[in-house]
Amino acid sequence: MPYLNRIFFRNCSTVPQRLGTVVVDRPSFSCLYGTHSLLKIFESYSILNRGMTHSSDNENDEQSDDGLENPKENQKKRQKREKHVSFPPDEQIVSGFAEHRNSARKDDSCITLTEVMAAYQQSCIRHQVQPRPHIVQQLQQGVCVGGSVKCLDLKGERLDHRSCEALEVVLKSLHFDFINLQAAQLEENEASSLLDMILYYESTTHLDISDNSSMGTSGWRALAHLIKQSVCLSRLDMCNMPMVDYPALSLSKALLTSRLTVLHLHNAQLSGMPLYTLVGALKMNRALQKLHLTNNLLNSYQDALQLGDLLRYNTTLQTLELSNNAVADAGLEELCDGLRWQTVGLKVLLLRNNQITAKGMVHLAKTLPVLKVLQVLDLAENLLGNEGIQVIRTPLMVNCSVLQLGLAQANITCEGAVALAEFLAENRYIQRLDLRQNKVKVGGLMALCLSLRINHSLAYLDLDDATPEEQDEFLMETHIRLQAEITQCCLTNVRHCGLTTDTSEKSSSDGPADGTTTV
Repeated sequence: MPYLNRIFFRNCSTVPQRLGTVVVDRPSFSCLYGTHSLLKIFESYSILNRGMTHSSDNENDEQSDDGLENPKENQKKRQKREKHVSFPPDEQIVSGFAEHRNSARKDDSCITLTEVMAAYQQSCIRHQVQPRPHIVQQLQQGVCVGGSVKCLDLKGERLDHRSCEALEVVLKSLHFDFINLQAAQLEENEASSLLDMILYYESTTHLDISDNSSMGTSGWRALAHLIKQSVCLSRLDMCNMPMVDYPALSLSKALLTSRLTVLHLHNAQLSGMPLYTLVGALKMNRALQKLHLTNNLLNSYQDALQLGDLLRYNTTLQTLELSNNAVADAGLEELCDGLRWQTVGLKVLLLRNNQITAKGMVHLAKTLPVLKVLQVLDLAENLLGNEGIQVIRTPLMVNCSVLQLGLAQANITCEGAVALAEFLAENRYIQRLDLRQNKVKVGGLMALCLSLRINHSLAYLDLDDATPEEQDEFLMETHIRLQAEITQCCLTNVRHCGLTTDTSEKSSSDGPADGTTTV
């Protein structure tokens, strides 16, 4: 395989007893292996040569002592057996070698997808496999700019070993923004081979290898090597794959020196020892910026304690997503203790659906006034209720960092909306508030509308549309009128603050649900 270095030297004797003339081109060899390696080889050869010559001299001396041979004749024989090193012309040094990983792909490359497709079909013939129609279709319909293509989608493609080998010409010729190997049913040999190719040719910046739980030890070892060594790979998705025992250990070791900036580990069974191992590595990691750990059954005891420690020691992480876990009130306390240590770093904390109640807001209330960098806080789908909003109302007034607050489906009614309106009237920093899927009716909308006449920072207020079955005609008209006024106030603030919908990051990873409006 071309991605394995193969060097063949000419006229090198393989018989230890009789070393012939070594013919090596120093300039070409040093380009491949470096001057230091070249000197080491010659030094070793010189030592071996002297050792064998010395041994030969001893034998000759013994022969002379026995009177079997004349010393002058022995000296002549030793002179004949002296070894020499010579350097032939460059073109004669190497009979075969592996091309450099970047030699076949340059920014000004004139290679076309048609040429790559033809090369892929020839590769399939050599490896005795049928070209995959889905791959051929992507090469036919894709757009290549300077050797770069947006996506190579292999989701659901069952790739055997020969199919992976046939893909090498594609990975060598093109760089992909995204390679999707989700549910490709990769076995041990196939995963190892394909990941080695992706590493050697630096084929992508975003790799999704989710739903491949049969990669085996060799596959995980190759993946860890890719994470550790790749200069190009910045995002990795490894969802729905159990990260226990060897996978967790290999991933953690790789993350110590990884250049990854985004890591998705949804539904990876990270609770307990695997999370402990992962956090131990991330405490020393200085590259990862976004960590997504949804659906991992993270609990409020050991797991939350480890995550709190992570926030104490890691100042590089900017996004931590813990949605759909069981952090609960006790776990929120551990996270808040870690947040107090964040003077630079974490800007986004997503805690959607984590069994947090109004009791947990007590811990958050103590932390909100001292937060310096956290900008996005999502507490949606937690049973906060009006009581929880009352607890954090005053701390939110004095907070200077939170720009987006997610409270969708948090069991809030008009009473809670009034408390939030009081917060909006005092806070000068909040830019987005999500109140969808709460029972906020005309009374709450009226309070929010009045507060926006004073507030000049809130640019986006997510609210439910009016429901005719719950209100009479007059209340419906009032609801629509208040929403229109809120919309106008938000648009005024957008112009005032110079914000746009493109530059504003939502507090939730999901967009507005059906039947809701983003104001």
